[in-house]
Amino acid sequence: MRTVLARSLTALLLIGALVVAADLYADRERPDASLIKGPFASLLDASTDLGPAREERIELTATLTDQSRPTALMDWAQDQSLSVRWRPGDDWVIVEGAPDAVERAFDVSVRDYRGRKGQLFYASPHQPSVPEQLRDEVAEIGRILSYTPHHMSRPDHIPLDVPDQGLAPEALLNTYNADDLARDGFTGRGITIVIFAFDGFRQSDLDKFTTTFGLPQFTPEVIGGSPGEPRGELSMDLQVAHAIAPDARKIVVNARPTVEGGGGYRKIGEMLEDTDRRFPGAVWSFSIGWGCDKLITAADLAPVRSALRTAQSHGTTAYNASGDLAGMECRGGQDWSSPPSEQDVGLDSIASLPEMTSVGGTTLSTDADGSWVSEQTWFDVPLSQGTGGGVSALFDMPPWQRTAASTVAAERHDGKRMTPDIAAVADPFTGVKIVLNDQIVVGGGTSQSAPIWAGLTAVMNQYLLENGDALIGDINPLLYRIAQGAPRPAFRDVTLGGNAVDNAGPGYDLVTGLGTPDIDNLVRNLQIAQRVGA
Repeated sequence: MRTVLARSLTALLLIGALVVAADLYADRERPDASLIKGPFASLLDASTDLGPAREERIELTATLTDQSRPTALMDWAQDQSLSVRWRPGDDWVIVEGAPDAVERAFDVSVRDYRGRKGQLFYASPHQPSVPEQLRDEVAEIGRILSYTPHHMSRPDHIPLDVPDQGLAPEALLNTYNADDLARDGFTGRGITIVIFAFDGFRQSDLDKFTTTFGLPQFTPEVIGGSPGEPRGELSMDLQVAHAIAPDARKIVVNARPTVEGGGGYRKIGEMLEDTDRRFPGAVWSFSIGWGCDKLITAADLAPVRSALRTAQSHGTTAYNASGDLAGMECRGGQDWSSPPSEQDVGLDSIASLPEMTSVGGTTLSTDADGSWVSEQTWFDVPLSQGTGGGVSALFDMPPWQRTAASTVAAERHDGKRMTPDIAAVADPFTGVKIVLNDQIVVGGGTSQSAPIWAGLTAVMNQYLLENGDALIGDINPLLYRIAQGAPRPAFRDVTLGGNAVDNAGPGYDLVTGLGTPDIDNLVRNLQIAQRVGA
């Protein structure tokens, strides 16, 4: 009798285990939903499935076919026990509700996970589709994912033994032909530079930097509280921007809340909107990233894109580091690991936006006073580091890039947005002298390239305003138009080297974009473009 009971109990336990397993993995077998592959699947595979989502409410983003009130979507959502957040004029919405309501409405499963770093988040392994009755009103639905992988775009190794090889502020101005502008008093006066950050800075490092190089002292204004412990990134960004535009106002925006909890890209959009309200017409610099473009859909980025467009209409110009993984920005890092593959090739999600100016990196050669000699693509093979760049998985090629696309193989770009747009020095062995932990070191990474362009743009904006012209705003269309032909040569074409995916070449390329700037020529070309209404 005991043997029979034992066998019965074993059978019941086995059946129970099978039921649980079926519940855990049914979402992977369902033929009626779209299983997401690539980096998204790698993230979930590397995380522990904790079972059905327990959050009270979850959210996802949807883009609309126009800016009209989404009446059909709102009515449908109400029938599904969901709610819709929409603002007049927006072409996107937030759909939210209880996990079980979202599951029923979109025919997906939503589960809780624990990531490799201990982070807790909810996600659906499947891509929600637009309900058939809403296709006239809804264009695309974003991912269901409350965790946003994020990083700072700086090299893992900043050399401490080559201070004499770095560029002092005066030499940096010489390199990109901004020295005459500086001597004429164009130092960023009246312009605001905003740096978005995940880490903090030491005021003592900023003080030593200004004292060492004879620059005005400054204390940045911090919005949203300190982003965290100083790790070098923000200090470098501030010092590099100050080296070029010492009289510009410096603002630090704490971006850390955007990666705490769900709604990451919505929060980024809200952060940008708030920054635009506080500092209209500022120059923005991002040396941080919020996941690669293959993790998400274009719909997820709609709040960010909308906020960028609004800020640009007020005169803001925005620069984002293209990344330091040599074109392999979709590698999982601490979030997941997998053998190198095609899925690793990708872009930083925010840098891939057509409205964002993506900045690649170079290795620089100058003479003793910093005057430009040559540049080639930054790629450190032993450290697997180098300039990011490539083709967007999300956005079509904007019209202003079409002429530049003639230098890139059609099968390579496939009609999609190409990055980076421009470049500046990023190699930490040929970079800019900065102060970290009371030591003079050499900065590097495309996180150095972005604030270089931010500082140079502050100088150009001051020049334009004082000559009766306007803030630059969305600079991408102007850069590409000037590259096609302008009175003064504004770019130094980088034709040597490559990263892990692409090579440099004459004209536009997918590692250094249009090249590096001659700022004195570029600002005069911009002035002409503004005056003729180009």
